Amino acid sequence: MKAYLFLAAAIGLELFGTSMLKASQSFTKLYPSICVVIGFAGAFYSLSLALHSIPLGIAYAIWSGVGTAATAVIGFAVWKEKLSLTGLLGIVLIIAGVVVLNLKASLHGTEQQPGS
Repeated sequence: MKAYLFLAAAIGLELFGTSMLKASQSFTKLYPSICVVIGFAGAFYSLSLALHSIPLGIAYAIWSGVGTAATAVIGFAVWKEKLSLTGLLGIVLIIAGVVVLNLKASLHGTEQQPGS
């Protein structure tokens, strides 16, 4: 369970870093640029901690899938970017893929035990 908290932190930090990437305006703004580095460094560190117990394929699928879907929502809500019907369908498919991967892992017992 602790590994999934690290994974959630990795997702949150990646979302923060990505949002700051937009705010940095191609690294021309100092403080948002610093936040990009902090966000992504923290995200990768947290992801590395999650990988002690979660298989790489599952962790990366969750991290990238949830991050992609949430980034699209943040782009729409915060940055006023357009989100088309096909964009919404893509987000739904990403989330469905992450759910299917997690179901497969839990049904087949592919999650590693801590310390293994």
